Amino acid sequence: MYDVIVVGARCAGSPTAMLLARRGHRVLVLDRATFPSDTVSTHYIHQNGLARLRDWGLLDELRATDATPIRVAHFAYRDIAMSGFAEPVDGIDTTYAPRRAVLDEILVNAARRAGAEVVEGFGVSDLVFSEGRVVGVRGHEPGGLAREFRAAIVIGADGCRSVVAKATEAQAYKVVPATGVNYYAYHSGLDWALEHRVGFNGIWCGGWPTNHGLTVLAVICPKARFKEFRRDVPGNFQATFDEVHPELGAQLREQGEREGDFVAMPHADNYYRHPWGPGWALVGDAGYHKDPYPGFGITDAFMHGEILAERLHQALSGERSMDSALAEYHKLRDETSVRNYEFTTKLSAFGELSPRLNAVFGAIQRSPEWTTKLFGLFAGGVEHHEIFSREAMERLYDDTGVPAADRVYA
Repeated sequence: MYDVIVVGARCAGSPTAMLLARRGHRVLVLDRATFPSDTVSTHYIHQNGLARLRDWGLLDELRATDATPIRVAHFAYRDIAMSGFAEPVDGIDTTYAPRRAVLDEILVNAARRAGAEVVEGFGVSDLVFSEGRVVGVRGHEPGGLAREFRAAIVIGADGCRSVVAKATEAQAYKVVPATGVNYYAYHSGLDWALEHRVGFNGIWCGGWPTNHGLTVLAVICPKARFKEFRRDVPGNFQATFDEVHPELGAQLREQGEREGDFVAMPHADNYYRHPWGPGWALVGDAGYHKDPYPGFGITDAFMHGEILAERLHQALSGERSMDSALAEYHKLRDETSVRNYEFTTKLSAFGELSPRLNAVFGAIQRSPEWTTKLFGLFAGGVEHHEIFSREAMERLYDDTGVPAADRVYA
């Protein structure tokens, strides 16, 4: 009998398991994958996510790999463009975009060192219920042997297609349908910082350095163009860079060498799922998912895993009831993510900006100071109200000389 079973050992599951095991709880982690292994991902970790790794004692392990630090970002949305970087967040002055085979192995090993039992290659097929409560999981080992494990609580950290979410019929809310499909591939021969550029026809292209001297290059095309795009992925991939940013397109054509196949990443809908019930909880993409465009997935998984682990520790150690602990986790998860969620779903449609966003972004691009502040919003070091409250917008417009007639506040 375990205190906690965690289904899924990647960016949400392993940190949650590690933090609970460090508190002395008996934790079992199950994943159908074996490690090290890659998975579909944006790769990107924002500064507040790296601060979590540092606090857990894992950032030096990541830095010891050959992941390239990122200290410059180029952002464009149609005809609005800005370059810069955020101020340090909790002392972190860089970002990284590691290969998931590298990052996830660090996380899995940290969970093991903390005392969690990790079983790789184990596919969870169903949950075990007793009197309406989840009490364990069923699944199969690599050789096909069926096994059942029991625990006080089962955590689903198993992604958008979560077995735990499906079995518990976790209800989705605030659903915003996905609009795009992402293709990415690793390239050598390029020396890019973070490139993040939206074009005029509902398309996006970007790139950022990762491990092994490679750069992740990615494009997003509208779902409506997916069939057309996949008829000639290499040609359409190149054409997207040429259309959105001809200079990057030329560099890709003349200097870039693709290393490996393209990876397709059809976007799941944006959603929240009710993240808890009798004997179960959800964390990471299993409980909350948004478009990959701003690359918040890994960072949110870290932060929400930390919130969940702390509340579960309180419940498992008898400080409070399990229902009270999980209800507070639910509340904090939603409160801390709602601004990013709304921001993401607005921007990721790649359409015309709202009058307010157009006015604010147009003003920000005129000011290095405000550009740094906007990048700080993405990085987790600046609050939404520091840019989008009426008082902040008034200061922005004053600082950048926007005429009164062009100022938009709502």
